[in-house]
Parts: sequence; C-alpha cells; structure tokens
Amino acid sequence: MTTETEKKSTSYLFGSNAPYVEELYEEYLANPAAVGDHWRNYFDQLQHTPATDGSERTRDQNHHSVVTSFAQRAKANAFAQAARATAPSLEVASKQLHVQSLIAAYRTLGVRWAELDPLKRRERPEIPELDPAFYGLTEADLDQVYSATNTYFTKQGTMTLREILNSLRDTYCGAVGVEFMHMSDPKAKRWVQEHLESTHANGSFDSGTKKRILQQLTEAEGLERFLHTKYVGQKRFSLEGGESFIAAMDEVVNHAGDLGVQEIIVGMAHRGRLNMLVNIMGKMPGDLFAEFEGKHAEGLTDGDVKYHNGFSSDLSTRGGPVHLSLAFNPSHLEIVNPVVEGSVRARQERRADPLGQQVLPVLVHGDAAFAGQGVVMETLNMAQTRGYGTGGTLHIVINNQIGFTTSDPRDARSTLYCTDVVKMIEAPVFHVNGDDPEAVVFATRLALDYRMEFNHDVVVDIICYRKLGHNEQDTPSLTQPLMYKRIGAHPGTRKIYADKLTAQGVLTEGEGEEFVKNYRRLMEDGQKTVEPVLTDYKNKYSIDWTPFLGAKWTDSADTAVPLAELKRIGERITTVPDTFTPHNLVKKLLADRRAMAMGEQNLDWGMGEHLAFATLLSSGYTIRITGQDSGRGTFTHRHAVLHDQKRERWNDGTYIPLQNVSDSQAPFTVIDSVLSEEAVLGFEYGYSCSEPNTLVIWEAQFGDFVNGAQVVIDQFISSGEAKWGRQSGLTLMLPHGYEGQGPEHSSARIERFLQLCADHNMQCVQPTNAAQIFHLLRRQMIRPFRKPLVIFTPKSLLRNKDATSPLSELAAGEFHTILGEINSNLDAKKVKRVLVCSGKVYYDLMNARKERDADHVAILRVEQLYPFAHKSFASELAKYPNATEVVWVQDEPQNQGPWFYIQHHLYEDMSAGQRLGYAGRTASSSPAVGYMAKHIEQQKALVEQAFAPKLKGFILTK
Repeated sequence: MTTETEKKSTSYLFGSNAPYVEELYEEYLANPAAVGDHWRNYFDQLQHTPATDGSERTRDQNHHSVVTSFAQRAKANAFAQAARATAPSLEVASKQLHVQSLIAAYRTLGVRWAELDPLKRRERPEIPELDPAFYGLTEADLDQVYSATNTYFTKQGTMTLREILNSLRDTYCGAVGVEFMHMSDPKAKRWVQEHLESTHANGSFDSGTKKRILQQLTEAEGLERFLHTKYVGQKRFSLEGGESFIAAMDEVVNHAGDLGVQEIIVGMAHRGRLNMLVNIMGKMPGDLFAEFEGKHAEGLTDGDVKYHNGFSSDLSTRGGPVHLSLAFNPSHLEIVNPVVEGSVRARQERRADPLGQQVLPVLVHGDAAFAGQGVVMETLNMAQTRGYGTGGTLHIVINNQIGFTTSDPRDARSTLYCTDVVKMIEAPVFHVNGDDPEAVVFATRLALDYRMEFNHDVVVDIICYRKLGHNEQDTPSLTQPLMYKRIGAHPGTRKIYADKLTAQGVLTEGEGEEFVKNYRRLMEDGQKTVEPVLTDYKNKYSIDWTPFLGAKWTDSADTAVPLAELKRIGERITTVPDTFTPHNLVKKLLADRRAMAMGEQNLDWGMGEHLAFATLLSSGYTIRITGQDSGRGTFTHRHAVLHDQKRERWNDGTYIPLQNVSDSQAPFTVIDSVLSEEAVLGFEYGYSCSEPNTLVIWEAQFGDFVNGAQVVIDQFISSGEAKWGRQSGLTLMLPHGYEGQGPEHSSARIERFLQLCADHNMQCVQPTNAAQIFHLLRRQMIRPFRKPLVIFTPKSLLRNKDATSPLSELAAGEFHTILGEINSNLDAKKVKRVLVCSGKVYYDLMNARKERDADHVAILRVEQLYPFAHKSFASELAKYPNATEVVWVQDEPQNQGPWFYIQHHLYEDMSAGQRLGYAGRTASSSPAVGYMAKHIEQQKALVEQAFAPKLKGFILTK
C-alpha cells in the first residue's frame, strides 16, 4: 500500500505533468539512452518493482506498440473471430474457475465439516460452498479432468473432479481441521497447504510408532485410574478424556530434539498437570504419592498444592538431551503465559539464540480460559515485538468443551472456536479429534515444524472431553446431563486405539491389556515411567543460584564508585556522534549532565539513575528496562534513547548512550513496551527468575496503573518464594506522589504492597534524592541478595533542586534505609516533636519548618519501608532524648499509604511515655481528589496538622 508520504514525494508525476512523463517513459522503453540521466535513473528503479504477476524479472513493454497492435486487430475483427473459435474452451475455463473456487472453499471452510468432536454432539452444519452444485458442477462433471496445479494432491498436474473432491474432504474434513487462510504471508500459507495436501492430513506411522502412541495413552489413563482408586476423592484435575495430550507432548519433546531444540519451557494449568509430571517429565510416582499423603518439601515456608508445583528434568530424546522445565503456576488460569515467555527470552539471550531454535516455549491451555482470559491476548500481542518475541510459541489446547460447569456455546464465548483470539497474530490453528491419537501426533509434529520454519506462534487444539467433573469431588451431570450421558457411554481413547491396532494386526489379541497391566505394576512399585531421565547431565547454560541462597537484607554492599571513574563514565554517556543531531532540549540536557558529571553542579534524579546504570554496565552487569515510556521516561527525565532530528528512515536514527559506556561493557536493553501491565510485568518476572545477574526493571507509566497487574504481584512477585522457592531480583519502578493530578495519577498503592510484605519476601523503598537512587540500584545487583525491589519513584522531585545530590555522595556512602535530620544547626535537646515521613512530603515539611522557624521539630525520612530498619530508626530517634511526640506524616489518605503498616514499627522503637500521632489526609474511598483547589487545601491542612501545637486525632502513648 502506498503511504501518504510516498504519494506526496511523487506528486510531480501526476496531474498536468502525466502526459509528458508518459512520453518520456515510452522513449526510455524504446531506448534508455534517449532520456536524461535523472529520468533514466528513475525509470531504472521502476524496472525492479514487481509486475502484476509478482515477478521482478518481467520487464515493462513499450505501450505504444501494444496499443497499435490492438487497434490493428480490432480493424480486422480478430477478437470476434477468436471468441467464436474458443466458445467451448470458455465453458471449460468457466468450470475450471468453479473448481478453483471449490478448492478455495474447502481450504477456508472445510474445518467446519471436519470430524472433530469425540462425543459427536452436533450435526454437521449446512455449508453450500462445500457442495459442487453451488458452483453449477454436476454429477456429469465428477469424472472430467481439471487442472490441479495449484494443489499439492498430485504431481501429475491434473485430476478428475471426483479425485479432487475426495482429496479435499480427506485433507480438510477428517480428524484434522485447519484454519490458515486468514494468514497474509503467502509463503506460510503455501507451506501449510503443501504439508496438508501432500499427505491428505494423515500421518504415516510404522508399527513401532503406533505402539509408542498406545503406550502414552496407556500411561495417561493408567495414572489417572490408579490415583482415582488409591486416593479417593482427592483433587488432581484428571486428564481422563484428554489422554491424547500425553502423546502430543511426547511428540513435542522428541521431535523438538530432532530439530535441535535443547530446552523446552512449558506453562500449563492444573488439568493433566500431574500426568505431565509423571509420564513426560519423569517425576517419580512415589514422590507424587507422598504429596497425596500430606508430605511436603522442606525449606519452603508455605508450599503449594501438588497440581501447582513445577518440575524440571533432562530427557534423552531421539535428537539428543533436552532440558524440560514445567513452570510453577497458580490457579489463576493463563497468567503463567507471559511468565514462561520471559523465562524463555532470558534463556535464549543467554545462548545467543535470537530466533528461538534452541529454546522452545510451549503453552498448554484449557478451552474456556484460552477464550476468556485477557492475559492471553496481551501475551499474544507481544509475540512478534522486539522486546518480547521468543521465536514463536507452540500452543496446545486441551479442549474438553466445558469450563467448570459452562458448556453451552451461547454462554462460553462469542467466537466460533476457543482459539479465534490467535487470529490477531495470524497464527495457524490445527483442530484435531482427541479420539484419533495418530492425527493428534501428526498435527503436533506439523505445528512444531511450522514454528521452527517461520518463528511464529501456532496452535494445536485437541478437542476431547472431561470424563470427571471440574475436580474429582464434582458431579458434572447435575448441569450437563446430556454431555455426561455421552461420556458415560464412551469406551475411552485408549480402548478405541488399542482395538484399532489389533484390527490392523499391529497388536496381537490381548496385547493391549498387557500394556495396562505392566503400567499398573510400575505404579504400585512407585517406579519411574520415563526412561531414560538423565541424572548427571550438565548444561553449561544453566544458572547457579547458590551464591544468592541464605543472603540477608542486612548484608552490606560497596556501592560507591571512585570520583575519576564517575567523571570518565559521565563523559561517555553525555557524548553523541558528530553526525547525530539531537533535539535542542536534549542538547541542553546533555550539557547539564556533563556539568553534573564533572562536579560543577548537583546531580538530578535522571543523572543519578544514569550513572547507576552506566557503572553497573561497566562492571559487567546486564540491564533490561521496559515499560510504556521507558526510553524517554513518562516525565521526560530519562532520555535513555536519543532521536536524530534529521533522521530519514522511520527505523533508523536512534542513539543509546548507555550502550556506549565502554568496549567491554555488558548489554543494555531499553524497550518501550506494548500498552499492557499484566503481561509485560509477568514477562519481566519470568525473565528475572531465569537471569539473576541481570538488573531487570519494569517501570509503570504511573504507579496507579500497576493494579492492572495485581495478579502477577499477588501470585508471583510477593509469594513465589514462599510457595515454590523461586527467587527473583525483579525491580519495579512505580511513579508515586500527590501533586493534584487526580485519583488515577497519584498513588502506586503503597499500602497494598506493604500488606503483602512478610518473611523478608521483597523490598519496598521510596528514595528521595539522586544519591539514594544511585546507591539503591547498584545495591540491587552488587549485594548477593535477590528479592523483588519495589521503588516508589517521584514525579516533581525529578526536577526539584532540593532533591539533587553532589557527585561526592556517589563516590562515598551507601543507600540509607533511614535518613536522619540534615539541619546541623538544630539543637537536639530542644526537639520536642519528631516528624517521620516517606517520599515527597518531606520537602513540604522542610519548607514549612523553615517558614515557621520551628526549631523544636526534627524530621526523619523512612527511605526503606520494608524490611523496616529498626536499628537505624531507633538510633536516629534516640538523638532526641527530650522528644515527647512522634508524628507520622503522609500525603495519602489515612486508610492508605504506609500508616497502618508502619505505626507498630514506630511504636516498637519509641521510648516509654512518648506519644505517637498521625498527620495526613482523612480516610477516603478514592486515592486522591480530582480538584486542584481541594488538593492544595488538603495538602496545606496536613502540613498544618504536623506542626500544630497540640496533637489531634489518633494518639497512642507508649
């Protein structure tokens, strides 16, 4: 499609100039040397534009000679004569066209007639376009020969209509139904057509492979039935009815090994998870049985239910060793998707595997969740982006045609298929009948081949059923009597397939039952079912978390950087190439930062942050920062990515100073993310769990918007270590501050994070100057302590001169969990009241004290809210022996912010007789007011309250 810019750039070729240009072009076609150099160069370029037949080698012809020829033929009535002579051939051509339309219809609509439902609950829909009669083709045409050159059914070039029709129905209306005609890439579309039509969508398996498939079905069914009788009524979210999934995963692991994949990272919900652990990953059945019997792993403070636990193993496949990892997953269906993608991206980057040929993500979905959960769409939307792509994901849907008790399609979704969401990224979908395990294996292999060929997402939708209820304590016939009548009469996929193999002579009579008995014996002995699981395989790309185990938050870290090094690095990150033209505002910013780096003026927040990043990069620590405006920064403070104002191409003309710190520096990545919180934060969490030596940062546009990712915070960031022993050093930057911008642009909901704090699970901090953010970011990597770091970052303080720091504070010192009184002239013995606060309100209190000349008031800043630094705070408070009042001051309403969390910490460190009070906004259901005048009034009132002669409201005496 021609863009508006391209139209404008060639406008001189049209209008009144067109006849002149046409004449020049005719001359050029007759003799290129006959026109001037400028026009010849332009016309030469036109010759490389694809012709209407798509070929770049078809050269344009002289139009005048063509027109003359047509005129002469018209005078001789040549066209009429040709038409009379070719009337019969026109009829043939018309029928050939109808045949092509029929072929196209089957490729698009054949899936609607495919035999996909094992329960056969619905009749085949009427689709006239799949009937030859729709195109005027009759019974007499069935044995006529037509061209089949645009198909892959035969190499002969022609087929009878009967042969074409049978081939179309075999290919597109059998146990495999494929959706791929929505794809816009012709090459990918042809690839799917060729691989389907050349095989008639039918895998050719030898006897050994068929027996292996039966073995997988036997193991899948056998484990469920064993658990059902041994642990009656216990939840396990049975796979019965969807046993073909295990055959599909066996094919994924082995075929991926054939294709050179070395790691497979799987995310899946609880349906069939235990089966996956035992029959694919090789978890000892005895260990699983112990979990059913209430035994649990040592070392976890809380643990989790057995069908949420992850696992990893090294398997020997046809193509060599493959590391298989199943991600830990909460009950929030589909939320694991971005977590897996982030983990995969980290592993791919560690291997320098940008196309994902060595590390493969596999996501297993339920049909209801795949259609219903928004995080699915968010994750798909990231699939082909620079910052989040993983070379394509293999999606497998265990489609048991019901979600808990919802199975009526009028309630389940608004789309025809549960997989329709993937059409947004033009992924092909292979729907397959779960009762035909050979078709399932064929579709899985084909899907994996597609992913490896095109580095694009692909879906295998295994349409099956759920033999039991949502869990084993459920009675599904209460709400689905018809469905469960059909299920009750179903013999089971294993039985159907075993009988089929016996009829084919692949199995002897009774051999199928021997498979069942042998597996039952393994279960009773608690022995491994997967052989061989490699126990001594060493992967050079695996990460050693040992240095971070047992570390304490109180461990010190030397975060200072020598002055000379700061100046050297500061000069590097404020220099741009001579050929680069920055914006005038950026030019001034770079000049100011250069002065800061030389110690000529104090550092602002942006420069403190930049120097932290640059010094870490120089020391070998990789940095990855993403968010909706992370390159520039929401408040135009960062400018990590500079844009050439004279750029000529949309995809060129950027310069990133932090990628040019030194020749041997670590990689620096900054990504302006898609407009998503939940999936992007989940992705970065997954990345951080797989890469402890990278500073991984997710930055919210405003801290308020982080609640769009609350599931990630609740289920992974705050509790992942307690439940699963998974550590993460993920850093969250959440702009927070009450400055009159309304309810959705003021609060990062500090209270919610603090409510989640326990067991030293994460760090919540609110630094208030440039030196603090410098030392804090460096501490996060230099200290061998990997816990999530939540930073409530400022907004107005980014440019507040009071919040700047001298360069010397970066060359000495450390991050201070508590910042004491900075007024050295204050007489500690005269202090009667100590104000304690966190964040921007500190500067409001400082100015108010100065205006009031209140020398009886000291002000302390809590920079680290959790873990609370009791020793440091008690030490600062003890400097004022005559203080009788301790007042917590905050911007946030009383029922929000740190108040309810922090009051007991303050009380613990107070002296007997001291009184604890509160100064701040009253409780509110909204985070902030929307009217500037009211905001100013409230801000003034809370400051007045802090300095009031007498404490009012809540008072607690120790």
